[in-house]
Formats: sequence, C-alpha cells, structure tokens
Amino acid sequence: MDSPPPIDTSRAHSARIWNYWLGGKDNYPVDREAGDGIVAVLPEIVDIAVATRAVLARMVTHLVEEAGIDQFLDIGTGLPTANNTHEVAQTANPAARVVYVDNDPLVLTHARALLTGTSEGATAYVHADLREPATILANAARTLDLQRPVAITLFGVLPFVGEDDAAKRIIDHLMEALPSGSHLAIVHSTSAVTGEGMEEAVRRWNEAGSAVYHLRTPERITALFDGLELVEPGVVSCPLWHPGLVEVGEAREMDEFCGLARKR
Repeated sequence: MDSPPPIDTSRAHSARIWNYWLGGKDNYPVDREAGDGIVAVLPEIVDIAVATRAVLARMVTHLVEEAGIDQFLDIGTGLPTANNTHEVAQTANPAARVVYVDNDPLVLTHARALLTGTSEGATAYVHADLREPATILANAARTLDLQRPVAITLFGVLPFVGEDDAAKRIIDHLMEALPSGSHLAIVHSTSAVTGEGMEEAVRRWNEAGSAVYHLRTPERITALFDGLELVEPGVVSCPLWHPGLVEVGEAREMDEFCGLARKR
C-alpha cells in the first residue's frame, strides 16, 4: 500500500464532511464548521447523507441478488462507515470481490479498514483520481477479472467533474473496458427539489472546500447513462429507488438522485 500524502487540515474535504454528517469521527474542526454551515441553510442534508448510504446498500444488494454481479469497482469511496460496499456485497455473496478507489489521503490512511472482508472474497484499495480511468482500470485488474461483468459505482463523485462532456468521457472509458452485463450506478446531487436551499448549500461547500462541487439536473444525470440500459425506475430521488417495505410510507423526494444501468 502506498504511503499517504500529507493531510491538509486547513481546508474542508468532502469525504470528511460527509463522515461528520453520518456521525463519524474521521473529521477535523474545519470539516465540522463547514458541515454546520451547510446544515444551517439545508437542514435535510444530514437526511440526504443517510439516504445516500441506504441506497448504496439497496443497489449493491440488487446487483448481487438480481443481476448476479460479484465484482465491484467503487470509485469515490469516501471514509469507511456503516454498510460499506464490500460488507453489503459479501453479505449477499461471500465470494464477491471489491476494489475501492479514492484520491483523499485520509481515506488512504484508513484503507486497511476497507480491506477486511470475507476469506472467500477479496477487497483492495487504489489511491487514484476519477480523472485517471486508465490507471484505475489497470490497478483494478489486479483484483477483478475485467473479462467478466463488473459493477462500477460512482456515488457522489461526479459532481467534482463540472463539464458533462468530461464526465461522459470518463464513464465511457470505464464502461468500454468492461463486458456486456456490467453495470453503472450513479448518485448525484441536484437542486430540483429544494432549489435555492441546495444551491446556497453548494455555494457554502465550495467556499469552504478544496474541490468545486457542481449540481446537475435530473435530465443531465440521465444523459450520463446514454448508451446503457437503465434499470427501472430510472433516474429518481434516492429514497424512491426500490424503497424497502419500511420506507414506503415515508419515502420522499430529496436533492440526491440516483440511477442504475446495464451494459448491453
């Protein structure tokens, strides 16, 4: 495993802010200050963080149990918390193999926590940037068989790529390297539900953080799946994607949308 680069605690970082909202301890005062500033204008952001983690669990379970996927490439991992991809996947199939990718040095220092999985399966960590798809694929191939279907998960990482064309080129590079039956899962923020509240929250995020965050409309998120076959119900607010029985009565739209698609 690579030696982690220095951690900059003078600027807030997205992975640490989300860790704070999820009740984690892997954050610094600058992250908590930024997180509290965003909560002040968008109180539901904590619910959004929880809903994002919940839809990850539902999507990964669906991929294993319904689509027969046993290989995952989780790009933009974030800090370890409850229901990490390998925990969900290996609960459904102990032989599942998972590769995590992130460019945050703090995530790298915690990577060993991500590498504990079942003896039947495998977990690995790659320190790389989303904008380096060739590097990601080359390293992932050490753990995953890229000749067999793989599910790529991009949860909350595409907002850091502002231009749609650039985001689509990254997605196409990744998916073109994988066979038919592979899947792509995306979770992405919008302002379609709360409007100015989310826009102000993102403005504060960008003032505090070191990487600029961009919102997309649901239509622009849907366009990122062009060339793939969307799984029902398509691109929707996270609580509305295959809600569990307990969630049906309380499912409501929020400004975190998601979708899952299959490569034909």
